[in-house]
Amino acid sequence: MAALDAWLCFEDEAGFSMTPPTARTWARRGRTPVIRVRGRSQRRFSIAALTCYKHGERSWLIYRPKRHPDHKRGGRRSFTWTDYRDLLIAAHQQLRAPIVLVWDNLNVHKDRRLREFIDTHDWITCYFLPAYAPDLNPVEGIWSLLRRSSQANTAFTDPDHLISTLRHGLRQIQYRSNLINGCLTETGLTLTTSRRKGQ
Repeated sequence: MAALDAWLCFEDEAGFSMTPPTARTWARRGRTPVIRVRGRSQRRFSIAALTCYKHGERSWLIYRPKRHPDHKRGGRRSFTWTDYRDLLIAAHQQLRAPIVLVWDNLNVHKDRRLREFIDTHDWITCYFLPAYAPDLNPVEGIWSLLRRSSQANTAFTDPDHLISTLRHGLRQIQYRSNLINGCLTETGLTLTTSRRKGQ
């Protein structure tokens, strides 16, 4: 696989609940704004996302949301290895090129079945970020943008309202590749590599 033909993709997963993050706002002096929320802070949705970069191409944001209806009964509150497999297949179909995947050391990323899937497909190469290095993952910037723009200071009426708001916010980011590029810039990483000059 020629590295120049591949897309560099970073992956991360985040959880979202009915309790919104707070942000600064304004109000009359002495009248603190209060947002009442019906839901509890339990995690109800996860979103796995890939930010994808390639020289000369528009940057991509590819994501998949997942609802966890049985979270109260101790059910899984994150993506399974098959969810990640399906996300990678969808990304490969959309990008129509090999993928160099960079992700964190989450236990499901090291699942034997997922590793076997990656090892048996020549269109994907996988690398792991150093432990505890969220500052090197551009997807963290996507979550920050999403929480500040779409979720902050919002009282969601029900889970459907929450997921539709998150989808709308992600679509807005998808259409603005400059935001996706800015998330890579924020990490200090670049797409260029230094090459030794011939002697």
